[in-house]
Amino acid sequence: MSAIDPVLQKVLEIVPFRLSADDGPESARERFRDLPRSPILPEVSAADRSIDGPAGPVALRIYRPPTGESTLPGVIFIHGGGWTVGDLDTYDGTARMHAAGGDAVVVSVHYRLAPEHPFPAAVDDVWAATTWVHDHAAEIGVDPERLAVAGDSAGGNLAAATAQSARDAGIPLRFQLLWYPSTTFDTSLPSFTENAHAPILDLAACKGFSRWYVGDLDVSTAPPTLIPARGDLSGLAPAYIAVAGHDPLRDDGLRYAELLTAADVPVEVHNAETLVHGYLGYAGVVPAATEATDRGLAALRSALH
Repeated sequence: MSAIDPVLQKVLEIVPFRLSADDGPESARERFRDLPRSPILPEVSAADRSIDGPAGPVALRIYRPPTGESTLPGVIFIHGGGWTVGDLDTYDGTARMHAAGGDAVVVSVHYRLAPEHPFPAAVDDVWAATTWVHDHAAEIGVDPERLAVAGDSAGGNLAAATAQSARDAGIPLRFQLLWYPSTTFDTSLPSFTENAHAPILDLAACKGFSRWYVGDLDVSTAPPTLIPARGDLSGLAPAYIAVAGHDPLRDDGLRYAELLTAADVPVEVHNAETLVHGYLGYAGVVPAATEATDRGLAALRSALH
């Protein structure tokens, strides 16, 4: 396995960080707020609004890139954080990057978080947001025939599940952009052992956050809305799956790509071999992370335009 990118290694030494579920969700959320953030793109406008969700209001933040076009493609962006941490503010820069890089209106979703709200609360909130974007596309300047879902880590899990639900509901999706997603819940895959003590996300954190999200559910019988790899993958939107070499979830994303390919779904895979989980947060700081991020955003833009 390739060594960690030397620039990234220096950054990790200067600002060490590791996600942890050891001290409870509030501590994890506070630590997550200390993570490096994507540079803010002030030319991308943003507006907050609230929609009706299955258990109360769901907060959205709608981003629009600088353009003269009145109607653009739309991207439902679902933040990561182990289904437990993260919000509209901590992912503001990342959402702006998707709006600018994809030349699209991005709707970032603040779903309910575990363990206070375990599965399927996040799934239900994201689905409510997805159907709202489709039904109110004209209101927010979005072309309902050019929609995509995007998400990182736990958000990639939710994006993959949403893509399956959208197909079943007849909502046309052009694309799914999955950044180092969790799709199998199979910790026997080699990368979970190889990267058991990786920077940012290690095996213990994977298991801890998953326990918070799953709650009392028996994972062996869990539905595809929790474990997308178990779903019917035929007829899904084309996918771009980005993984990182020094990430426990690397082989999880690669396995999902194999399953999509077997179901005749077009898939592009990029393995950033020298990077770690969460590398979107280092875009604009670490050249290798910037390159990997730009590559995925270029695929999003190509699929939507």
